Parts: sequence; structure tokens; C-alpha cells
Amino acid sequence: MQLRFVGCGDAFGSGGRNNTCFHVSGERINFLIDCGASSLPALKRQNVARDEVKLILITHFHGDHFGGLPFLLLDAQFTRRARPLVIAGPEGIETRLKQAMEVMFENSSKTKQRFDLNIITLAPGTTIQFGAVSVTPFPVVHGESGGPFLGYRIETEGRVIAYTADTEWTEALVPLGRDADLFIAEAYTYDRSVKNHLSLKALEARLADIKPKRLILTHMSDDMLERLDGLPYEAASDGLVVDI
Repeated sequence: MQLRFVGCGDAFGSGGRNNTCFHVSGERINFLIDCGASSLPALKRQNVARDEVKLILITHFHGDHFGGLPFLLLDAQFTRRARPLVIAGPEGIETRLKQAMEVMFENSSKTKQRFDLNIITLAPGTTIQFGAVSVTPFPVVHGESGGPFLGYRIETEGRVIAYTADTEWTEALVPLGRDADLFIAEAYTYDRSVKNHLSLKALEARLADIKPKRLILTHMSDDMLERLDGLPYEAASDGLVVDI
């Protein structure tokens, strides 16, 4: 099983990075985690076959995690996608997706897709199965607008992927990431406290409780990107592919 960091940047494209979008593929699985505004060109540039993607998991409704969906869906329509697609995310996802479609392309939300599109609402603490992919959402803390906000613990093909999404420190990150084969954690800043975001130092203080088998940092501001060479942790970069 592989995870590709199609995009790992913050909302402002720090370091010239694409917005958040991770592609996970294996023997029986093919899905995206988040679909930020720049995801479609990034997927095309990295030769990810969009038609093979069966599931998209959305963590919240900020543009750098959600804003690529209208473009992806229109591209699927125009390229005559036939495979069914499931989009799953926090409460309100069906309404938010329609609103985003209308803002980007008027009347596009009223167009009947050539393929089956299923929109699923995820509830914190309730595990849901999508074929071979088991997803447990955890509530995280990222402000008031653009939510609800979820982090995900994903079990599939005998491995666990955990993703904090965007959040300040919350105790929910301990069970979310505990003993995960791959723990993808926001590290927006090094040690500076920024409301609704996670610093590396805040994460470091509790890593011994989380005990991930592998940690990769993501969603980094310029503050963090300037420090990467001196850190003892792996950091994501656009196009990075890791085996899990």
C-alpha cells in the first residue's frame, strides 16, 4: 500500500506547495484524503488516474482541503467517468458541496452526473466501512467557520493511517494516532502558538503518548519549512510517495 502526498501545503501555498490532497492506493483500495483547491492539476501533473479513485474523505470545508471538489467533479463529467464515486465528510457536506459547485460554476450542482455519486456524512466516534477501508472520525479543533472539523483514523489492508487534519492540540489526537503505522500530523509552526493550528513543539510534548510507528509532518508554514534541515522528523513534500 502506498500514500502519495499530491499536495501538502497550507492555505497560502507556503514554499510553492499544493493544497492538501493525499492519494492512497493498494491491492483493493484507491482513495483521496482531502481535495484542496489545487488538487486537480496536481493529480494530473503526478499522473494519478482520477477514474480509479473510489472514495474521497474530506476533513473540513476550508478551500485548501475542500475547494478542489467542483473542479474534480466537472472533470469527471467531461472525461465520461463511469466508476461510482463516494465523497464522505463532516455534517453538512452535501449542502456545502452544492454551494461550492454553484460558486465556482453556476448551475453545475444541478447537472446529473454520468456516474453514480454518493455523498456520505461522517459522525465523530462512529466507524464506517467503505469496502476495504474502515474510517473512524475524531473531532478536532480548528475554529468555528468551515467546520465541523474531523481528523481520521483509517484502517485498511492490515495498516493504520492517522491524520490530524488542521487542528490545535486536542486530547483526541492521542487515540487518533496511537500506534499508527503512519501518522500524518500538521506542524504549522515550530514553537509559535497559532490559534486553531498545531505547532511541532505541542505535538512533540505528547508523541510519547501517541507512539506512532512513523510520523510525517505536513501543512507547514514558512516558519517550519525554513527549519526542516535541522529536524529529526520526516516532512512531506509534493509528490512524495511512501510505502505503508
